[in-house]
Amino acid sequence: MGAGATGTADLPLHGGRVPAWLASRMARLGRVIVEAIAHEYGRTEVLRRLADPFWFQSFGAVMGMDWHSSGITTSVIGALKRGLGPVAGELGLHVCGGRGRHSRRTPDELTALGERIGLDAPALVRASRLVAKVDSAAVQDGFALYLHGFFVADDGAWVVVQQGMNGELRQARRYHWIWDRAAAGGFVDEPHAAIDGHPSGEIVNLTDRRAAPARGEMAGLAGRGPEATLAPLARLRLPAHHDVRAEDIDLGRLGRTLAAVAERDPGDFTDLMMLPGVGARTLFALALVAEVVHGAPSRFADPARFSLAHGGKDGHPFPVPLRVYDETIRVLKDAIQRAKLGQSERLAAIRRLDDQARVIEAGAVAPAELERGFAREWRAKDRLGGRTVMDDAPRRGRQLAFRF
Repeated sequence: MGAGATGTADLPLHGGRVPAWLASRMARLGRVIVEAIAHEYGRTEVLRRLADPFWFQSFGAVMGMDWHSSGITTSVIGALKRGLGPVAGELGLHVCGGRGRHSRRTPDELTALGERIGLDAPALVRASRLVAKVDSAAVQDGFALYLHGFFVADDGAWVVVQQGMNGELRQARRYHWIWDRAAAGGFVDEPHAAIDGHPSGEIVNLTDRRAAPARGEMAGLAGRGPEATLAPLARLRLPAHHDVRAEDIDLGRLGRTLAAVAERDPGDFTDLMMLPGVGARTLFALALVAEVVHGAPSRFADPARFSLAHGGKDGHPFPVPLRVYDETIRVLKDAIQRAKLGQSERLAAIRRLDDQARVIEAGAVAPAELERGFAREWRAKDRLGGRTVMDDAPRRGRQLAFRF
């Protein structure tokens, strides 16, 4: 494969903010999921997951963000920067940059980090600037960059996730980069393994391999550009509708997840995990979280499915069930803490939820059954502590946190 970015995703542009009650939970859940991946597969695998546009979208959805919106990018990066900060030294993973003015501080943050832990800060700053330059100048696709998140490990490996906005189309576009592929192609030769989404107008792509002569001529002409080279771009576009629909979800895969949970009754899971109070609803959420931790890349083609774990802040597909959310965090945090002490049984039990879903062959969930499931969640809103941003209207001034 070529070097550079691992792909992009087009997302409907949504305004708004993440309320504090969800932002704080996203930081905690994001932290324990990253800790689980690092413990099981190493911190390099955390970076490779973040560089996958589909996994990143699924990660945001399982944390309660609207599964297809542009806000996932800002909120996930913000949650990880907040959640991983206290354990960055232990994990060896650091988050720099962010949205708006925070993105402009990335070079300063990288410089300070390099001095603190002995990284080649000038090289990291150069990488940050090159990535931003390529996606804003070498690929002229009508999207203006406004977010730049830089994830870096203690060994110098890094991933960049950045996002651009096209106000006319009401869309945002996310770009993912990873260090090894970027370095191999000098940041300009076939840097995008894939660009997902519908092209909007004429796209000038000077990173296409066929544009190498043009790049050479441009350097010699010092500012006088050659004729644009149009690249055939294979794209994914997420739908404009806000609600979660049956056509947005791989119902066969959802059926296998449900079957995996059904085969383990809550009592069996409680015995296995030695954690009282974990019922079928939390078990289902944990099964989807386990898939985010352990699933292969092919399992993230339908990010909407992961919104079924903890709903969405705008009530799509249902309110965020805070009691389930908090229980998910508690189970994962306890499992991670025990694994650090050499007691990996509980973390292994969570992994078995994902293993079970892989081997079970079950029929697809019917769309009508999916709708009935959404309705059950709405009816159980009070019992599960369900909450949406609409519930915050009287006290919005105190409840707002991450803006996107």
